Amino acid sequence: HRCSDVLEDDTLVDKVTDSKAVSDDISEKKKVAAVTEANIDTARESYRPVAYRTAVLFFCIVELTNIDPMYQYSLQWFQKLFVIAVELSPKSEDFNERLEILKSYFTEALYQSICRGLFEKDKTLFSFALCCRILKGDNNMDDGELRFLLVGPTSDMVENGPPVPEEWVGKPRWNEILTLATLPAFKGFDDFFVSNLADFKRIYDSVEAQKEPIPGHWADTLTSMQKLCFIRAMRIDCLQSAVITFISEQIGQQFVEPPTFDIAKSFADSVNTTPLVFILSPGTDPVADVIAFADKLNMAKRFESISLGQGQGPKATKLIESAQGSGGWVLLSNCHLMESWMSTLEALVEQLNPENMQASFRLWLTSMPAKSFPVQVLQNGVKMTNEPPSGLRANLLRSYSAITDDSFKESNKPEIFRTLLFGFCFFHAVVQDRRKFGPIGWNIAYRFTPEDIQVCRQQLMLFVNQYELVPYKVLNFLGAKINYGGRVTDDKDKLLISTILKTYICPESVAMQEGYKYSSSGLYYAPAGETVEEIVTYIRGMPLFPMPEAFGLHENCNITCAQDEAIALVTGMQSMVSLGGGGGDGGSADDVMDEAAASIQERLPTPFPLDQCETKFPTLYDESMNTVVKQECLRYNKLLWGMGASLKDFRKAIKGLIVMTGELEAAGKSLFVNEVPELWTKKGPLSLKPLSSWYLDILARCKFFQMWFDLGKSPPCFWISGIFFPQAFFTGAMQNYARKFNEEIDLLSYRQIMLDQIEDAPKEVTEPPDNGVIIYGIFLEGCRFDNQSHMLQDSKPKELFTDLPPLHFLPVKNRVIEAKDYRCPCYKVVSRKGTLLTTGHSTNFVLYIEIKTDKSVDKWIKAGVAAFLALKY
Repeated sequence: HRCSDVLEDDTLVDKVTDSKAVSDDISEKKKVAAVTEANIDTARESYRPVAYRTAVLFFCIVELTNIDPMYQYSLQWFQKLFVIAVELSPKSEDFNERLEILKSYFTEALYQSICRGLFEKDKTLFSFALCCRILKGDNNMDDGELRFLLVGPTSDMVENGPPVPEEWVGKPRWNEILTLATLPAFKGFDDFFVSNLADFKRIYDSVEAQKEPIPGHWADTLTSMQKLCFIRAMRIDCLQSAVITFISEQIGQQFVEPPTFDIAKSFADSVNTTPLVFILSPGTDPVADVIAFADKLNMAKRFESISLGQGQGPKATKLIESAQGSGGWVLLSNCHLMESWMSTLEALVEQLNPENMQASFRLWLTSMPAKSFPVQVLQNGVKMTNEPPSGLRANLLRSYSAITDDSFKESNKPEIFRTLLFGFCFFHAVVQDRRKFGPIGWNIAYRFTPEDIQVCRQQLMLFVNQYELVPYKVLNFLGAKINYGGRVTDDKDKLLISTILKTYICPESVAMQEGYKYSSSGLYYAPAGETVEEIVTYIRGMPLFPMPEAFGLHENCNITCAQDEAIALVTGMQSMVSLGGGGGDGGSADDVMDEAAASIQERLPTPFPLDQCETKFPTLYDESMNTVVKQECLRYNKLLWGMGASLKDFRKAIKGLIVMTGELEAAGKSLFVNEVPELWTKKGPLSLKPLSSWYLDILARCKFFQMWFDLGKSPPCFWISGIFFPQAFFTGAMQNYARKFNEEIDLLSYRQIMLDQIEDAPKEVTEPPDNGVIIYGIFLEGCRFDNQSHMLQDSKPKELFTDLPPLHFLPVKNRVIEAKDYRCPCYKVVSRKGTLLTTGHSTNFVLYIEIKTDKSVDKWIKAGVAAFLALKY
């Protein structure tokens, strides 16, 4: 064995040398890689503004599901859209310019794409949410101002604050202005307002208040957002228009001009694995649009459609499977009617594999908004809406697009047929367009369809041809009670629809021709044209935005309608934009909620001692009011106990002392946005008031019953608004009379006497009447009661609600109703809609009040005149 010198081993030396070279090479490459990595990081970092903007936008569209269950979007769908935007957006050598192009191009592409799948009513809401999210993302929005804009006052500052400066300002508006003055930018605004009332009255009276300059230096110092806050406080009915101007100023005019329905654009956004979903609204049927589009793309021969319903599932599955192989189109209509099959549809869409099917395959779906519709299909599908035209003019044009001159010739009395057909078409437009006015238009918003007018048209032809004299009574009955009335469930709405129809289908309209006017303006009548074209020319000449008088309503309804739209917008925004704590002191959301809970807890009234109630008000045969007061005290006690317990638990949970349950968390969110928590609404009286007003109302109600309790007997007059279950109160008063005079209660009914000489009932009425009861606290909408003429008269401009004088309800035996009096329905709250309880009482409707009038009763029915025990503020 020979020892060799390691240093003389050439092979080993070469290996060491080589490894040294490799090691140096790796070190060099590592340095280069580090530089490259740093460069990539720098390049990637430089795109962060775009990434941040897209993240802001994604979280904005995710919140849309709070508005409607059909508004669902997935991250994959969002990423696909972003990739397309990167490819299609204009290029630029200047890097900063390229970033701006990417941001603006993608924002607009997303807006266009989402808008195609939104209902009209939600498009402004989405634009505003997008705008606010972008501004918040760029730190250009103050949380306190946004919170005021969306929530408004969260406490009553008028009660212990400065008095309302003038009658036209009113308590709700003054409370808004006092709250506005707590924002840092509006410091001292309340004092300035009081010393410049005449200038602010100009804005109050203006038709377009949002365009009026704000008095004094405020016009120059306030930002656009702060001006929105002012409009909210001063004239909320102009807020929607002001918001549209704000959006176009901040992010561009293109974001307030939603794209029109375009099936080709939506089709271009789809591939064979993405279903195309039509979200339906009443009166739309996109099947014809899809068939026409299939024809245009030469797909008509490979197009199959099926309307879903019982037993149609297997057929639909076969159609989808065969069309994948042939590259055809399949349309499944009315998915909402087949909830049980929706899981199968979800599985079919999930299994769509682009490798196993033709590129031309498409799956089209139509559905009304439904929670059962598969979320995954919605998230990855291309959504579209195509609503029927709204408005009087558009509705009439739509009805006449289905009528030809030949149909006029089929009638043997063409002149009569044309006049009455126009009457039916006008009626069809009126009953649909009244929906936009909310509860004063219809108690329940019914969904009338083009088929309703079609049936009326066929019946009209039949009866005009077969009878010598036109059977107006039959036409009115069929139209109002069957063809349209079949959908109408509320008895007040049934009376309304009959009254509306007889305005247009009557002998006078045929006899007087164009001389018979449908409304007081004289703009609307049945034109004497002999051809469809002549009639359409007249329709095109109608005002684009008709005044409420066209529907028989008072001009104030425009304000009500605009206010409701603005409130819907800010309420929708609360779920679209995360609200910070806001407020001048910058408190967190938890602080705001705890403060709200504490302020309510401090003033919570003591529950009524029920044992003492039993002693003071024993159950007596001749005094039913004792039973009423005990039941009322028990109802308010249940509410007060519930409020006390939940406030205590919520304040502990917010400090982390006990577990925050789902119920308590929901209650906290409600406190934050000045809404009444659901925990309390279940136990409390029916109310539409925001939390701050609702709580003051509860305090006033408890005070009224405390007065009754302290008195130990029935008071001389009753605040009817404070009674939880007014129907029981009226029954109790009737029972007292029946037992006093030994009468059958079924033969008794109330005669109401207006006590319009009394201004302040609690102070002026010191003794109860011999029989019956005196009540006060009722409001009137749609008209006013005139104390001089002692009758109903038209409302004054901008007076949406007026007080009704105190009333003496006097039971009378076998009373005959005066036909000339208006039977005014009285409800608990202004929503009017209610449900029937097992007791036979409505949750909202209380009773009819008969009021004197020297005008036709039909006028007040069409004007939607009603009385209420409580308002929204």
